[in-house]
Amino acid sequence: MSKVVRSSKYRHVFGTPFKKELCYDELKVTRSAWDTNLVACNPNFIAVLWEAAGGGAFAVLPWSQSGKYDAKTPLVTGHKAAVLDVDFNPFNDNLVASASEDCTAKIWSIPDGGLKDNATEAAQTLNGHKRKVGSVLFNPVANNILMTTSTDFSVKIWDIEKGSSVLSVDAQHADIIQSADWNRSGSLVVTSCKDKKLRLIDPRSNKVTQEAEAHAGVKGSRAVWLGAKEKIFSTGFGKTSEREYCLWDPKDFSKPLVRTNVDTASGIFMPFYDNDTNVLFLAGKGDGNIRYYEIVDESPYIHYLSEFKSNTPQRGMCMLPKRAVNVSDCEIVRLMKLGVKLCEPISFQVPRKSEIFQDDLFPDCYAGEYALTASEWLGGKNSEPKTRSLAPGFVAKKVNNEVNFEKKEEDKPMSESELKSEIEKLNKRVAFLEAEIVKKDAKIKELSS
Repeated sequence: MSKVVRSSKYRHVFGTPFKKELCYDELKVTRSAWDTNLVACNPNFIAVLWEAAGGGAFAVLPWSQSGKYDAKTPLVTGHKAAVLDVDFNPFNDNLVASASEDCTAKIWSIPDGGLKDNATEAAQTLNGHKRKVGSVLFNPVANNILMTTSTDFSVKIWDIEKGSSVLSVDAQHADIIQSADWNRSGSLVVTSCKDKKLRLIDPRSNKVTQEAEAHAGVKGSRAVWLGAKEKIFSTGFGKTSEREYCLWDPKDFSKPLVRTNVDTASGIFMPFYDNDTNVLFLAGKGDGNIRYYEIVDESPYIHYLSEFKSNTPQRGMCMLPKRAVNVSDCEIVRLMKLGVKLCEPISFQVPRKSEIFQDDLFPDCYAGEYALTASEWLGGKNSEPKTRSLAPGFVAKKVNNEVNFEKKEEDKPMSESELKSEIEKLNKRVAFLEAEIVKKDAKIKELSS
C-alpha cells in the first residue's frame, strides 16, 4: 500500500537568505553568555546587543541601511553594565526597552531614520530589581505595560509611562528565570526556570496558578504561548542531554500533550510561532538549522514540515512582525538570523505563482495597535489583539501614540546647590569612615601589644 502523505499548504515552504548586500555585516555582537535572542526587530529597525567596554550597549539599525558597519556606528550606551535583552514596543516603532546587568531596565526613544549619535539619556529608567535584569517583553494588548524578569527570582510588571512597578510576582521561583512569554490576550504569563519547572502566572493576582516539571536536563529551557491555539510549547533537554520539546495544555499541567526527542546537539532551541499560519520554527543556537512544524488541534498536534539548513551557525534570532512581510512573494515569515558578525534576513515563502492576493495564507494579522490602556488592563479588563488585513498590502494606521514619560524625583537632574549639598554629605561620610578606620587600627595595635 502506498504511504498516505498528509495534506498541508505549508509542506513546501522554503527559506531563502537575503543577498549579502542586503544583510548587516561586521557587527560587534556581544560575547555575553546570558541566554537571550540577542536581536529584536520591528518594521523600521533592528536592535543588536553590542560588545562594548566600560558599560552596556546595543545598536539600533534602520532596515534601509544594510551593508557593513564599523566602530563609528551610533549606539545606545546608557547602561552601566552589559545589556542582556531588548524588545520593541509593539504599538510605537520608535520605542525600545533594554534589560541590563546593572539591575535596571530602560526605555529608549529612537528618532525616525535611526541614531545619528550615541544615545546616553533614556526616556525612562525602571528601578526595582535587586539583581541583573535578564529579559524584557511588552504586553501584546495593553499599551505601556512591560514585563521584566531578574536573577532576584522575581517577575515585575511596569507602567513605563509612570516609570513604576505596578505588579510584582516575588518568591514564586526557586532559581533563575530563563524565559517568559505573554499569552495572546496579554492576561497570563508562562515562565521556564532553572529549577526545571514551568509556571503559569496570573500577574494581576501576583500568584502562580499552575506549575509542572518540564525538562529534566540541567541546561537551559524556553517556553512560548502558541497564540490562538492557547497551548504552551517548551524546549529544553532530557536527562541524557538530548534536545527535546513539549506541548502543554495550560488547563492541565499534570503531563504534556506531546514530548519528543529531536537530537543530541548542545545548543538550546529558540522557538518562534506564527499565529496566522500555525507554523512553528525551531532554531538551534550554535547550529545553522531551522526546523519548522505545523500545529493542529488534534493529536499528534505537531507535524514536521521541513528544515532550512546552513553551514553558518546562529547565535540569536528574532521574527519580523507579520505586518511587514512581502505578501506579493507569498512570504509568510521572515526571520533575522544573527551570527558572529552578520545579521541575515531569511524569507520563508509558499511557492505560488499567482499574483493575486492569497487570502488563505494571509488572514487578518496583528495590527500593531493597542486594544487596552494600561489603566484598563490593570483594572482587570481583557481583550483580544486588534487585527488588520494585509490586502492589498499593509498600510499602518496613523495613531498618535506619543508617550508622556513621568520623570521620578531620583531621575531628575540635581541643581547646583543640591549637588553641592550632596557632595558635602558624602565628604562628611568619608571623614567619619576614615576616623572609624583609625580607631580600629589603634585598637588592633593595642590588643596585639
